Formats: sequence, C-alpha cells, structure tokens
Amino acid sequence: MVTNVLEKNMSEPIIRTKMVTAENFATQKTIADCGEFGTITFDEPIPHGGTGEGPSPLQGVLSALCACESVTFNRTADEMNFEYEKLSFSAEYKIDIRGRSGVRGITQHFKIVRLEINVKTNENAQRLQEVVTETELRCPVYNLIKNAGVDISCQWVRV
Repeated sequence: MVTNVLEKNMSEPIIRTKMVTAENFATQKTIADCGEFGTITFDEPIPHGGTGEGPSPLQGVLSALCACESVTFNRTADEMNFEYEKLSFSAEYKIDIRGRSGVRGITQHFKIVRLEINVKTNENAQRLQEVVTETELRCPVYNLIKNAGVDISCQWVRV
C-alpha cells in the first residue's frame, strides 16, 4: 500500500514506526534483521579485529545516507515533474579515531562527510538545483548527520 502524504492533514504529526533486531555474539560482527527485507551484516576489517564479513557500521551509515538521498530525490523529482535517468554516488567520511578509542572530548562520530552525486538528466541546471534544495531539506539521514554538527556537503553534478 502506498501512502500519499499529500492527501493527509499535514498540520498533525504522521508517525510511522519501523523495527530492526540485531544480534552480536561477542565479536566485531553484528547481524541486523530487517524483517521482510532480509539481514545486513556489519563487521570490522580483519586488521581492526573483525572478520571482514561486511561493511563497518560507519560505512553502513554512509550507505544509508546515499540510499536515503536517492529515495528522497526520487520522490521529490516525481512531485516536481523532474525527469532523470540515474544517480551515481561517491561518498567519504573522516573521523578522529581517538574518540571511539575513549579519548574524552573527541567526537566519536563523523567529523566530515562529502558526497558527490552525479545526476544523469536532460533537465537544466536550475531545475536540478530546485530538486536538490528540496531533497536536502527533506532527507532524514542527511539531516540526522547535519543536525549532529557534522561538516556535511553534497556536490550534485548534472551529467
């Protein structure tokens, strides 16, 4: 079932609840169960004490950012009648690992996040910018990271 929030009363909260369960057996590896969508294995690389069986949790957050920007862009583009063929992402983060190593006063999470998003479209640059502005205002993961005080920037490139 597709819910069209444009048909709802937007002056009242529209709350959705999603759930994930996860298990860790005293290792660096955690398996998250997303119900009907299967499982995701997060792990650390072998040199960092993991088994290397999946992306690190921070890579998972960065991947979720790319996916959330994609979903939000798609919805926004549809609402704004913006046609595009494809989005391609390149994303990186920088952290000061002293924070996660227990050094007090050092942020444990991302310091910097940079995304380059190539948008394959025949639409003009102004139309793309309109969709991008609205996408970044709406994207939950982008705003979660931004509101945590992370230096985050996205470079949207029309190709």
